Amino acid sequence: MKTERRIGIWLDHSTANLMEFTRDPIETKTIESAFTHEEKEASLRKSESLMQHKEQHQESAYYKKLGALIRGYDEVVLFGPTETKTELFNTLKDDHNFAAVKIDLQQTDKLTENQQHAFVKDYFSRH
Repeated sequence: MKTERRIGIWLDHSTANLMEFTRDPIETKTIESAFTHEEKEASLRKSESLMQHKEQHQESAYYKKLGALIRGYDEVVLFGPTETKTELFNTLKDDHNFAAVKIDLQQTDKLTENQQHAFVKDYFSRH
């Protein structure tokens, strides 16, 4: 019988914390978006249109990077305080490569790393 690979991802627009559900202590891998607050302010000074275009391009790259990491899992829970999880989900659901991946969305507050680990353990223990 195949062991299902499961991962929890806490994310917002700038950071994603990936936590694979294992029997060992959970480790966190962090992915940063390239579009920082400083870059946003610099782009805004030039032009709002330029800033929006740059933000969309870098957001797309952020989602592609996360998608590449998610592809090897059977079950994924996206959680966090912002709508970023919904935006990522909408990007992934349109890609046939994720048709077999069960993806769930959960709204949470901003959580410490230990709280994120506890959330992932609790979520996958119940499902």
